[in-house]
Amino acid sequence: MTYVGQSASAARQTAPERATVKDVVAAYVGLTKPRVIELLLLTTVPVMFYAARGVPDLGLVVATVIGGTFSAGSASVFNCVYDRDIDEQMRRTRRRALPRHIVSPRAALVFGFALGILSTVILYVWVNPLSALLSVLANAFYVFGYTMLLKRRTTQNIVWGGIAGCFPTLIGWTAVTGSLSWTPVVLFLVVFFWTPPHTWALALRYREDYANVDVPMLPVVASASTVGRQIVVYSWLMVATSLLLWPVADTGLFYPVAAAVLGAAFLLEAHRMWARTRGTEDLSVIQPMRLFHSSNLYLSLLFVAVALDPLISR
Repeated sequence: MTYVGQSASAARQTAPERATVKDVVAAYVGLTKPRVIELLLLTTVPVMFYAARGVPDLGLVVATVIGGTFSAGSASVFNCVYDRDIDEQMRRTRRRALPRHIVSPRAALVFGFALGILSTVILYVWVNPLSALLSVLANAFYVFGYTMLLKRRTTQNIVWGGIAGCFPTLIGWTAVTGSLSWTPVVLFLVVFFWTPPHTWALALRYREDYANVDVPMLPVVASASTVGRQIVVYSWLMVATSLLLWPVADTGLFYPVAAAVLGAAFLLEAHRMWARTRGTEDLSVIQPMRLFHSSNLYLSLLFVAVALDPLISR
């Protein structure tokens, strides 16, 4: 069964709003997508703890966090500018700054470039050139690879486009060590396999929105059961990869135990959601947001375990 949405021709027109200074400031902050930044930093700082085998230098953490925040914010701003046409039509995004005309596209572009330049300078000067380069690559991949090339063209948009969100694991590691190794690559892959279940659960909840603007997210073009099956496949790959860190990075016992428990809980939730898709497309039955929120909790706790392992295992 294929889910079919309405045509994108029925575009919703939004009249400009009068904005206070507080509204404008909030709008600029909103353009950076703070919740996305929180997730990215959540995978950066714990990796720094693991790379340092303890507590990393506070100044280095602050510089990496600020540089990473500005970089991720810059990429999000460019995404908002490019996607402002479809954001006006989607329930989930129509209250953003550009659809409400609180910030002009030109002003948003200037803001995005300013954040990107500041990010690169901060990381280059106060962290190291390799971290700065990785940050620029992540920004460019999100804007050109995902937003402009993949998002509106293929159901694999979030699978490959999600690579940009994996870079913080590399940046956190290189910030401390100045080089790359297999340890951050394994964590990179954990986030890579985590992204489809996380995003498809949300896209399933808002599949009508994506269908209305002709964005071919998997839940738009495939049945809920197919989406559920794909989520289960990627969830197993994610959990298996998370356990691979144990032999690759020679962690203590705390990490693999935590990863196994968290992985089992997430797999149970993924299989339960898949079971709820059998024979129905009713979202009130499928409850995809349960998996979405579970994915946030899983990633948060897994990377907390990454940070704590060297402290507990010493």
